[in-house]
Amino acid sequence: MVASILSVAHTVGYPTLVLLVLAESAGVPVPGETGLITAAVLAAQHRLEILLVIALAAGAAILGDNLGYLIGRKGGRWLLQRPGPFARQRAHVLETGEPFFARHGPKAVFLGRWILGLRTWASWLAGASRMPWRSFALWNAAGGIGWAATVGLAASFAGRSAAGTLTLLGVAGLLGALALPAAVIGRRRSRQRGPPGSGERREPPADPEAPAPA
Repeated sequence: MVASILSVAHTVGYPTLVLLVLAESAGVPVPGETGLITAAVLAAQHRLEILLVIALAAGAAILGDNLGYLIGRKGGRWLLQRPGPFARQRAHVLETGEPFFARHGPKAVFLGRWILGLRTWASWLAGASRMPWRSFALWNAAGGIGWAATVGLAASFAGRSAAGTLTLLGVAGLLGALALPAAVIGRRRSRQRGPPGSGERREPPADPEAPAPA
């Protein structure tokens, strides 16, 4: 049973990771970063290899971003400028995004990997705003590698720490479960024996009507 679970995690985990990260980077709102975190936690449990997880996530992020850039470059302006629902909002995105990427394109592409929302649409906006592909490719590769490494290693470390914490809690709970009955039995026996010194002989209480000694 355990071997079959490990086999499924090994064969399905890597393709699922690549598909999620690739789709999110290309502009599809799917939980790509959640897939990376899950794969890194599985690697902390020795079901996957953390170095392969980081490498696949970085490659999928870079490839997906380049696909998103190409889509934005070829049809992004048409999608943003075409009439229809939310035409004013879409035009405003292009009006503000184009000069923003002209001034801060490398920063937005690099840091956008760690920002929810911008991680999904940064490549589209970069392509639609005509950001030079060489600059985009350079900073996109740096951001993809840095994002996969930092998020993957952090999630793997957190998974190992959580496993160690659960182990310590389990040991502490076992010791507590063993110590509780012994403490209860000892307390009952001490009550049956009475307080300390109860076996010593005591003088009878003085009669209040007896005459006081001379």
